[in-house]
Amino acid sequence: MAPHAYTRLTRFALWALTAIVVTGVAVRLTGSGLGCEDWPTCSEDRFVADLEYHALVEFVNRLFTGVVAIAVIAAVLGSWRRRPRRTDLIVLSLGLVAGVLAQVGLGALLVLSELDPRFTMGHFLLSMVLLWNAAVLDTRARNDIEAGAGGRPPDGTTRLMQWAVLVVGGALLVTGTLVTGAGPHAGDSRAERLPLLVREVARVHSIVALALLGMVVWTWWRLRASSSGGHVRMGRIAALLVVQGAIGYTQYFTGVPVLLVGIHVALASITWIEIVKAAHDPAAGSAKLLEPSPAGGEPMVGVQP
Repeated sequence: MAPHAYTRLTRFALWALTAIVVTGVAVRLTGSGLGCEDWPTCSEDRFVADLEYHALVEFVNRLFTGVVAIAVIAAVLGSWRRRPRRTDLIVLSLGLVAGVLAQVGLGALLVLSELDPRFTMGHFLLSMVLLWNAAVLDTRARNDIEAGAGGRPPDGTTRLMQWAVLVVGGALLVTGTLVTGAGPHAGDSRAERLPLLVREVARVHSIVALALLGMVVWTWWRLRASSSGGHVRMGRIAALLVVQGAIGYTQYFTGVPVLLVGIHVALASITWIEIVKAAHDPAAGSAKLLEPSPAGGEPMVGVQP
């Protein structure tokens, strides 16, 4: 399999995993978290959901796991068939398998615990880990194709800032789950909430978001000043954070409407993917040139962590 062909599989896996985050949010926001009260069946004696709204919403989300499974299997098989074969791509694709299996197990615990907010938070954060894995896989798969095409690598300070943006972006996701865990959208009227004041955790979440925006703008300026190719993506991240901030404040002061929460989480997933890709950008020196095999066979590829 040619490198170009494999990138189509990695992109499919990335967006399938993003889509299931959105369908999972739809389950929560429609109050359908316990639409199927058992696992792996929908109820004690039925695998397929009854013709009832909440049960069907939850069941469709479970069925979409099949699409994710197909995408992940394709990414794994493609990593073995790709030429030149690369160990880092094989390991990352297998990481997707481990993550999906962990999500299945955590999803079962989530249902059996009747949507305990700690399991709900863990379920979402594990989804973000999976998106990180898929985004790195997709970026690494393009290293052979895009190496040297994005401008000069950034200096050490700017490179450190790109990684700092990744770390603070992760912190923003964690604080966001705290807001959701204490907020009104529990996924079911019977689910408990975190014993936290929404006002206080929302304030912490906002502070982290503003700090992240400042870091992103500064990193964008440094990348642009040094003619490094990563400034375009960093500018996109800044724009997404501004939009996210506007949506966040609007939903807070309008009673947390369901539609805005769904848009906020969907954009959070996209922003996280962009942040991960910025930290693993081939232009940032993560790719090495293809080196000829000592035996004169297929080229060997070395990729820095």
